[in-house]
Amino acid sequence: MPRILGVDIPGEKRVEISLRYIYGIGPVNAREILERSGIDPSVRAKNLTEPQLSQIVNAIQEGKYVVEGDLRRELGMNLKRLQGIKSYRGNRHIRSLPVRGQRTQTNARSRKGPRKTVGVQRNPNAKTGIH
Repeated sequence: MPRILGVDIPGEKRVEISLRYIYGIGPVNAREILERSGIDPSVRAKNLTEPQLSQIVNAIQEGKYVVEGDLRRELGMNLKRLQGIKSYRGNRHIRSLPVRGQRTQTNARSRKGPRKTVGVQRNPNAKTGIH
């Protein structure tokens, strides 16, 4: 299992696919990185040599791709900013509700979590109606 930027990428898959296991690198970025480093996309990741791995790392760093920890930190800061200025989107994030205008009366279960059934509480001190 080769390591690139602190991430183990699967060795059995093609390099083009296994680069996507790095957070922030998708299909298009993976192809661009391999073009810059001059590596055949169909090569299996386990067959990469050390110089090829360093070429990939250099291509990622020279391409100014924001990946892994930096990208996670940046996204977290964006959310904190929205929540700090009390914007509509920030409030929706705080309340764990859908952010992009979806309906919430029936759906939105993946965002809200499983249903919380609300039952009726009987008052033990209520009059029973039998005299």
